[in-house]
Amino acid sequence: MEDSKRKKEGLKLLGAEAKYYDNYAPEVLETFENMHPDNDYWVRFNCPEFTTLCPITGQPDFAEIRIMYIPDKRMVESKSLKLYLFSFRSHGDFHEDCVNVIMKDLIRLMDPKYIEVIGLFLPRGGISIYPFANYGRPGTKYERLAEKRFAEVSIER
Repeated sequence: MEDSKRKKEGLKLLGAEAKYYDNYAPEVLETFENMHPDNDYWVRFNCPEFTTLCPITGQPDFAEIRIMYIPDKRMVESKSLKLYLFSFRSHGDFHEDCVNVIMKDLIRLMDPKYIEVIGLFLPRGGISIYPFANYGRPGTKYERLAEKRFAEVSIER
């Protein structure tokens, strides 16, 4: 993306030196215009090096975060998403909370037609936790998609 287009979109991070945040930073998220809002298509991100802290013990938790969404008018810029996900490294939250916070932040940011977030957390204390959260725009076929995906979901590594 050329500089003038990036500035027009309001993107500040793309092409700039990365600043890593010490704690949860939803303000780092940026969007750009979806050039194909009339098409339904999937956008998928995998973050295999997600880390957060247990809010009780302060010990690190490691996971792969998978985000899939069907965009509408705005899309999340990938570098800002990476920095946002990295901002959880010193943040203390339970696995289920991380997944739901990520999803809700992305809904507020882009207002997608549909989104789902899965956390594949590595075992600690001999147990793995794989929270799944999804959303489909109310009153649309995407709401029905969310209900169907939620009922069918099988989270496997």
